[in-house]
Amino acid sequence: MTGSQGSAPRVRLVDVVKRFSDVTALEAVTLDVADGEFVTLLGPSGCGKTTLLRIVAGFERPSEGRVLLGGDDVTAVPPHRRPVNMVFQRPALFPHLDVAANVAFGPRIDGSSKAEIDRVVGEALALVQLDGFQHRRSHELSGGQMQRVALARAIVNRPQVLLLDEPLSALDLKIRLEMESELRRLHREIGGTFIYVTHDQREALALSDRIVVFNRGRIEQIGSPNDVYRQPASPFVARFVGDANVIPVEVSEGGAEPAEVAVGAHRFPAPSVDISGPAWLVLRPEVVRVRPPSGHGSLRGVVQDLSFRGTGHSYRVTVEDVPEPLKAEVSGGEAFAIGATVELSWEPEACRLLPRDPGAD
Repeated sequence: MTGSQGSAPRVRLVDVVKRFSDVTALEAVTLDVADGEFVTLLGPSGCGKTTLLRIVAGFERPSEGRVLLGGDDVTAVPPHRRPVNMVFQRPALFPHLDVAANVAFGPRIDGSSKAEIDRVVGEALALVQLDGFQHRRSHELSGGQMQRVALARAIVNRPQVLLLDEPLSALDLKIRLEMESELRRLHREIGGTFIYVTHDQREALALSDRIVVFNRGRIEQIGSPNDVYRQPASPFVARFVGDANVIPVEVSEGGAEPAEVAVGAHRFPAPSVDISGPAWLVLRPEVVRVRPPSGHGSLRGVVQDLSFRGTGHSYRVTVEDVPEPLKAEVSGGEAFAIGATVELSWEPEACRLLPRDPGAD
C-alpha cells in the first residue's frame, strides 16, 4: 500500500520486511512520505510501527526491502550517516551538561565553530520556546521542558527527516496538549518532514497530514485524519480510530437505491452501497441518539453502563441480536439510569457499510 504525495518523496519504503527469528514484525510495507509532510504511524503495541521507525533511522536493518531518503538508497547506511534524527519517548538528556551543552552536542561532533554552535543552539532553543534556559540542568526542568530540549537537540542540525517515537506518552494530559500545539508550530516553522509514532488515535488525528494505520505488521489504511476517521477501510480501523460500533448486519437491498440492513428482526436504512448479504455496519458513538422509548418499533436496548464526560454522557446499551453493547456519546441532557430501556437511532448517512466474510465475528 502506497501513500505518495508527489514525484520525489523524501522517504520511500519499498516492500520492507522485518523478521526477528521466527516472528515477522513487518510484512511487505511500502510507503512514500512527501517532503515537508507530517505522517503518523498509528497502531496498538506490537504492530510494527516503532520497528519501521527504527529501520528508517538505521537502528534496524530490514530483512528484505529497501529504504530511500531523498532518492538515495540508504538501506545499508549506518544511522550517523543518514540525514535524520530521532526523538524518543523519554528525553535521556546528559545530566552533567546544561541545556545549551545538550543541544550543542550534535554541532560540536560535526566540528562546527563556537560562534556557529552558539548561533544554531540559540535558534533551536528559540524554536522550542526555551530562551533563557541555556544554563539549566536536567533536574531543574519539568517533563515538558525536558522533551523540548530533546526536540531542540534533534532539530539543531536541521535533519531532512525528524523521527518521533511516542515523544509525548510519558507526559501528563495538560502538558501533552501543550506539546501537541508546539509540535504543529515547529513543523510549520522548520518545514521539515516528520514521521511520528503513537498508539494514541486522538494524538494522531490532531497532529497529522496523513495517518498510516498498522495492524500486525501490515498497513491497514493510509489517509488524511478525516478520511481515516469518517471512512475507515476495515473493521479494525473503525474500532481502533474512534472506538466505533462495528455491527454484523445483512444488506437486503443495495445498489443505486438506499440500502436496507437487518440485525436480527430489526431493519433500518443505510447509505447506498454495492454490497449485498453479510456486511459490517460502522457507527461512531457520537452519531447514536439515545431517547426514551417511543413505541414506534425503533431499535431498543437497556442501559448497561454510563459515565459522565463533562459535556455529556457516554452510554453502553445492550440490544437484542447485537453481539456487543452499542456505544453512544450524547451531549447535554439528563442521564438515563443503568437498567433503563431506551430507544436508539441515527441518520442513515451517518453510518458506513463494509464487506464482511460470511461467518466473521
